[in-house]
Amino acid sequence: MNIMNNRTGKHRTLKNNKMNMKTFRLLLLLSVLFLSCKENTVLVSGKWTFVYNTEQNTVSIKKDSVAVFDNLYVAYKMNDRTVTSRDYSMIKMKRETCPDKFGNSTLFKITYKAKNLPDIIQCFYMQDDKNYIRTDFTLTDNKSEISSNCMAPVNIDFVPAVLGASGNQALFIPFDNDKWIRYHSYPLTFDKIASYEVSAVFNNDSRKGLVAGSIEHDSWKTGVEITPVHDRLAIKCYGGVADELTRDSKPHGALKGKEIKSPQILLGLFDDWRSGLEEYACANAAVNPPKAWNRAVPFGWNSWGALQFNLTYRKALEVSDFIKENLQNNHFVNRDSTLYIGLDSGWNSFSEEELKSFVEHCKSNNQIAGIYWTPFTDWGKHPERTLRDAPEYKYKDIYLYANGKPQELDGAYAIDPSHPAVEIQMKNTSELFRRCGFEYVKMDFMTHGAMEADSWYKPEISTGMKAYNYGMELLNQYFGDMFINLSISPIFPAHYAQSRRIACDAWNRIKDTEYTLNALSYGWWLDRVYQYNDADHVVLRDASEGENRARITSAVITGLFITGDDFSADASDSGKKRAVACLSNADVNAVAQGNSFRPVEGNGEKSENQFVHADKNGNTYYAVFNYSNVDTTINIPIERIELDKSKQYSAKELWSGETVDLKSTLTVPAKDVKLLLIK
Repeated sequence: MNIMNNRTGKHRTLKNNKMNMKTFRLLLLLSVLFLSCKENTVLVSGKWTFVYNTEQNTVSIKKDSVAVFDNLYVAYKMNDRTVTSRDYSMIKMKRETCPDKFGNSTLFKITYKAKNLPDIIQCFYMQDDKNYIRTDFTLTDNKSEISSNCMAPVNIDFVPAVLGASGNQALFIPFDNDKWIRYHSYPLTFDKIASYEVSAVFNNDSRKGLVAGSIEHDSWKTGVEITPVHDRLAIKCYGGVADELTRDSKPHGALKGKEIKSPQILLGLFDDWRSGLEEYACANAAVNPPKAWNRAVPFGWNSWGALQFNLTYRKALEVSDFIKENLQNNHFVNRDSTLYIGLDSGWNSFSEEELKSFVEHCKSNNQIAGIYWTPFTDWGKHPERTLRDAPEYKYKDIYLYANGKPQELDGAYAIDPSHPAVEIQMKNTSELFRRCGFEYVKMDFMTHGAMEADSWYKPEISTGMKAYNYGMELLNQYFGDMFINLSISPIFPAHYAQSRRIACDAWNRIKDTEYTLNALSYGWWLDRVYQYNDADHVVLRDASEGENRARITSAVITGLFITGDDFSADASDSGKKRAVACLSNADVNAVAQGNSFRPVEGNGEKSENQFVHADKNGNTYYAVFNYSNVDTTINIPIERIELDKSKQYSAKELWSGETVDLKSTLTVPAKDVKLLLIK
């Protein structure tokens, strides 16, 4: 083969150039990757295909040759102007191997340049065995500082119709669990929904679904906007959401520097939307592994369920003894044969000696003592008050101000997690808890620490999430040897605590069970970023036996199993007898291994009423709730709970001990539950 040198007219052979075929193929590949803007460029990696449209400066993505995301582009705000990658020219593309927390990922990198604008470096990360890709972008400018409070790695004007023609739903995921907010699965009849951190669009019949969400939570609060456009969808994922539901009264703070980065977004197409959300959770756990815990899921008691501010030292001891004598020896224990006895708000009426005595009393009863704190709040709301632990400061010095005013949420002022007085309080409080012997701490009203503000004490902090992460790192520094259970808090970041309450406060009625299970219906996957979800304290008083069974089952299939009734000497004997009867079912309690059950369906705002879990021994657990005032009869959906219709199974209802014929109908009484073990 000859190649003509146009300048000399001389011929050179490939052999004389010593160019082997491997080098030739490499040059051919480079010629494809660095094409000018005259034709589209295609990159293939495993099941994923990327097509770069040179005219629109967009990327279309296929999975297994099926178009999934068309014409994706990036956007950011700068000086109140929205700029997109479609405003740029002078691009180059590059393929690399990128070692990261997911292993060796294939990286497809696009660099955009434009006059008087920072460079955009858009990245796509993929692995051949994954049903998702990840994407982010960086703004760089060697000459001047960049500032932006909104960076959107994903803007898709039209998502191809990859789901079924009917039965499609879109998920609203809340930012936190405050103010009894609810998850929601919407039919695609809305104008637009704005979800937080993640959302999914799925077909409830086929279960096929798209998942889009952030897997980085160090700087940004991420919004996911979904807009129906005729028979298709528009999707936007961006760092920079700040609104009423993130508990903010001012815009999101800005990242600043010569290089700033968007959140990294996961985009995936899955055969089952539930598996997709679980893979999303596992991707978050790859970035920030869950906080370690090598003991069994906590069972126990918390004082806020019934005693609340009537908590006293005497009553706390009496509760500990009642549980030891009536429940602990009657199947209400975890696999470690221990219980956690938690003092909630109101413990500050105890002296330090009483706290120590309470802990020792719990230990003598083979129990672990827990306690409560709110690290990012001022409940007194007196700005001129001096801090007890840091008398050189007044409370007005440590508030998070918005538009010059202290920010109030849930009746408390928010305080700055980066202020040195907060660290002093953490140090002193943790030392008190440790001196007394507490091993479990419930941290409440955490969202206060993530609120956007006019400024923070640490000048390098410029967003609410940066401040929250700073405060949570300190929290782990001082309380990290204890079990940390978050109560009111953002969903993410998740790696600072072993567990988190899945919803807001819940007590004894069927409405409390339904509300808790609304969060399990669409947030069960969070047990992959926390060790355990928490269904809140189970209260039994003043409710029917069916409601008691339903409320207990809601905890058993969610994670932590914490009861909350008054078991002190002053409490009614009938209430105690009811609690012993309900909390001593060995078969039911054995289900509580800390695993969150999956929803069977995904239909709406209310909680799903059917949940399923398959354990490692091949057993299937199936729970069906009746939230209504009348009995209901159902046919057990064998195939929908992923059992083989051609096989014979045995089934036992665990509350009653009765054998159940899976091929006959199942009646669930009003305000009650059936919990089946299927083998």
